[in-house]
Amino acid sequence: MKKVLIICYYWPPSGGPGVQRWLKFVKYFRDFGIEPIVYIPKNAHYPILDEGLKKEVPKDLEILRKSIKEPYKYAKLFFKNKTQKISSGIIDEKDPSALEKLMLYARGNLFIPDARVGWVKPSVKFLKKYLSENNDIDTLITTGPPHSLHLIGLQLQKEMALKWVADFRDPWTTIHYHKSLRLTNLARKKHSVYERQVLQAADAIVVTSLGTQKEFQKLTTKPIHIITNGFDSSEQIDTPLDIKFSLVHIGSLLSNRNPKVLWKVLAEMARKDPELQKDLEIKLVGLVAHEIKEEIEKEGLQENLQTVGYVTHEEALRLQHAAQVLLLIEMDRPETKVILPGKLFEYLKSRRPIVALGPKGSDIETILNETKSGLFFDYSNSKSLKQQLENLYASYKAGKPGSTQGSIDRYSRKELTAKMASLLKDLQ
Repeated sequence: MKKVLIICYYWPPSGGPGVQRWLKFVKYFRDFGIEPIVYIPKNAHYPILDEGLKKEVPKDLEILRKSIKEPYKYAKLFFKNKTQKISSGIIDEKDPSALEKLMLYARGNLFIPDARVGWVKPSVKFLKKYLSENNDIDTLITTGPPHSLHLIGLQLQKEMALKWVADFRDPWTTIHYHKSLRLTNLARKKHSVYERQVLQAADAIVVTSLGTQKEFQKLTTKPIHIITNGFDSSEQIDTPLDIKFSLVHIGSLLSNRNPKVLWKVLAEMARKDPELQKDLEIKLVGLVAHEIKEEIEKEGLQENLQTVGYVTHEEALRLQHAAQVLLLIEMDRPETKVILPGKLFEYLKSRRPIVALGPKGSDIETILNETKSGLFFDYSNSKSLKQQLENLYASYKAGKPGSTQGSIDRYSRKELTAKMASLLKDLQ
């Protein structure tokens, strides 16, 4: 088998979307002739925990660990709630407090490219020793964010005879929250320099969306491969549909992701149809900003709202499969056009109809159209959005809740792992 060393930050018991991608690749790599070795922080500060994911780690997997000094760990002693949000990448940009502004400034300008940059130097030293003692490993993978992990790959590639794949789950300098970090010109330039160095040095670059591929192609001539996130077909969910006409969203909903047009349309429908007012359930699973709750209340839908809070991955899957309709909501910003949330692909597997909102030209729309799994609306398209919701409710009332039938096999984790394994074997 071909041995590969995978450097990642998020690993069980970490919860949230960041851990899923490489946990699943590792789960299936051996089926395609790849023997993974995983390198992770020994004492990482994970803002969300999901102990249930540990059972998916292959029992005989070699895992290397090295201690990391986490700035967030110490900040949490004084500012627990705010640190928890920022360390998980949750930046609510509406009216930040003076303390939040200070923390964001420090995050953006003192820790470049991110707060885990202090792990780079000790990791390079540790892994150089390990790789020299295990010279049958000739391929290295780094996955970010945190993008500081790519600096480990950059340094190891310079000093050792290794092939290096840089995997980007999200963009780097064009990610939407960079605008919130209050970067100085010097810091912004440093981010761009690091980004270019990584893109120009890696032997292959992997991204999760067509939009990110196009962005990176302007910065490098190196091959850029699209390998999206996906769903695990081995996860079997058997649950009845919700009795009510449930519109379910999984994941954080912050003030900058507040679909006011959706709440307005639902309120208009409810005022027009007393039956819908009784049947409707808006189920928001995960962190929900108070501005969103206030907006729903303002529209008179507070009795229809159910906030669930964070749940395990297993419970999130069950809630998706039970939903009458799944909501996928992205910020209405040009830079979010390239974002394909990991939950999109798990939504596909549930076969529940998807109603998605986001910016015009979003890569989400391409996936939905290709798989015939739902409809995408930009924030100015309230008339079409209302028509679709009325159609879905009519089907629900007729006892024929919507379901999807399009081909989704290419997005199964096993198919995606086969694609990644082929890329690794083809590296020259």
